Amino acid sequence: MSIVIEVSGVSKSFTIPSVRRDTVREHALDFFRPRANERLRVLDSVSFELRRGESLGLMGRNGSGKSTLLKIVSGIYPADAGRVDVRAAVTPILELGVGWNPDLDAIDNIELLGTVMGLTLKELRAASREILEFAELEKFAHLELRHYSSGMAARLAYAVAFRAVREVLILDEIFAVGDAGFKERCQARYREMHRAGHSLLLVSHEPRTIAAFCDRALLLESGRIVLAGPADAVADRYLALLTEEPPTTAHPMAL
Repeated sequence: MSIVIEVSGVSKSFTIPSVRRDTVREHALDFFRPRANERLRVLDSVSFELRRGESLGLMGRNGSGKSTLLKIVSGIYPADAGRVDVRAAVTPILELGVGWNPDLDAIDNIELLGTVMGLTLKELRAASREILEFAELEKFAHLELRHYSSGMAARLAYAVAFRAVREVLILDEIFAVGDAGFKERCQARYREMHRAGHSLLLVSHEPRTIAAFCDRALLLESGRIVLAGPADAVADRYLALLTEEPPTTAHPMAL
C-alpha cells in the first residue's frame, strides 16, 4: 500500500516559565528581572507511516505527546526538527467546538464548519438533513449553538466530519461521545469508511476500541514511540503501562 502520511524524526519542544508569578506583588518585584524559562521536550524523534486504506491507532498516557503529534501532522504546529510529508487531503477532528459560532443555529454552523473542511455550500445544503439525523438533532436545527449541551455540539461536530471526510481522517477519542446509539452509528460509519479505502488515524485511551477498529497501532510514551505493531499487542502493552509510575516530565501541554 502507498504511504499517505510519512513522519520522520519529528521533535517538538515548548518554552515554559520555571517560576510562576501569581500575584500583582510578584509581577511588580520581578518586572525588571529576566524571567527564567525551561524547554520542555514533548516529542523526541518520532517516526511512523500511515498507509492508504489503513486504520492506525495511537495510544499513550496523558502527557505522552499524542495531541501535539496530531497537531503537527495536521499542520497546526510546526515541528522543531524532522519532516512531515502529507500526500493526501486530511480532515482532522481534534478539539470539538473549534470553528463553531455560538450565535448561529445548527444549519448555519454545519455550513460554516463544512466549508472549512472542504465541502461546498451546495453539498452541505444537500447533506444537512442527513447530518442532523446522524447527530439526532433534527428538532434543534434552528436553535443557536449557545443553547446546546457539550454532548449535542460534539455529536454535531462528528456528524459533519463524517460527511466531509476526504482521503485521510484524524479522530481524537471518537467513540467517547454520546449515548450507546450514537456510538454504534459512529462505529458503523468508521467501518464503512475503512472498507471504502479511507486512511484513518484514531487516538483513543480505550484498548478495546484500538484492538477492534485498527489494523496497527503505536504506543507513545514520554514523547517517543516505544512500540509499533498489531493493534491488540499495543493495546495490551498500554494496559500494562497504566500500572507503572507516570514519567515526571509530563506536562499538560503534552496531552
